[in-house]
Amino acid sequence: MSQISPQKSSISSRRAAKPNLVQKYAPWLYAFWKFSRPHTVIGTSLSVLGLYVVSWGIGNGEWGVEGLAVSDRLLPLFFAWIACLCGNIYIVGLNQLEDVAIDQVNKPHLPLASGEFSRREAWAIVIVTGIAALALSLWQGYFLAAMVWSSLAIGTAYSLPPIRLKRFPFWASLCIFTVRGAIVNLGLFLHFSQQFEGIDGIPVDVWALTLFILVFTFAIAIFKDIPDLEGDRLYNISTFTLRLGQQAVFNLARWVLTVAYLAIILVGAFLPSTNAAFLIGTHTLALVVLWRQSFKVDLDDKQGKNAAGKLSYTAFYQFIWKLFFLEYLIFPIACLLV
Repeated sequence: MSQISPQKSSISSRRAAKPNLVQKYAPWLYAFWKFSRPHTVIGTSLSVLGLYVVSWGIGNGEWGVEGLAVSDRLLPLFFAWIACLCGNIYIVGLNQLEDVAIDQVNKPHLPLASGEFSRREAWAIVIVTGIAALALSLWQGYFLAAMVWSSLAIGTAYSLPPIRLKRFPFWASLCIFTVRGAIVNLGLFLHFSQQFEGIDGIPVDVWALTLFILVFTFAIAIFKDIPDLEGDRLYNISTFTLRLGQQAVFNLARWVLTVAYLAIILVGAFLPSTNAAFLIGTHTLALVVLWRQSFKVDLDDKQGKNAAGKLSYTAFYQFIWKLFFLEYLIFPIACLLV
């Protein structure tokens, strides 16, 4: 027994010394997940799925081509999703490559700022995902291609010198809400609507969703710099927060969101392809919760130096993103309930 035991121990130690595939690649995959900015990945995924369901609902489920298998019906959704995800990773990755020093102050957990990724690794990811997004979208059709190519062009101009539009508050905000608000919604709907009968152009319901998201993403665009005040000030990145102050931008973002919700509540009864009661009820509830959560933010931290204040702003920013996610669940359901 005493002779067998050391042998077993030796085998166990050799097995422990040799990591399995999960142990070997899990740290890299987790770093890649952070590099892709999970909240943007979730938002992109929900927008693709949401616009597909909206197209299906408005088209009353009447397919343009009969006799296709379910897998063939879902392939346009799958390829559009992959193209948009690749485009998403390209845009956020490029931004991180140009903002390493700033992120070391504002977001030290990101892979480039923390040293988990080298610049070479990050550039490889950005180039591969960018090419994949352009190629996949072009293969799938001109509407998806127009959406993805224009989004990547704006994302490049936002981050990359010498243009680097993120230096200017107005142009930085315009880039974000133009892509997220208008280009993504209209482009995806036009792409998916080709599968369904009875859809001619862009219906008023989709315009309502697009305008709501447009206003909503403007609020996200101006609010996102509140928690990053310290790093932006240090590296002379001009933002609305630096010009107007945290509290002023917070109040502006809250009222912009309020206007967006009130508008969709008022027009909800007149949208022909959505369930008015569901649309009005859910947006009213979301507006109430928004204001309730806003009262939990520490507005006394006007210089961005209080850790608790920064955390409360960050928590509210994350909550705004959750409301953004929710919209791509509410609106498709409202279309299906008609």
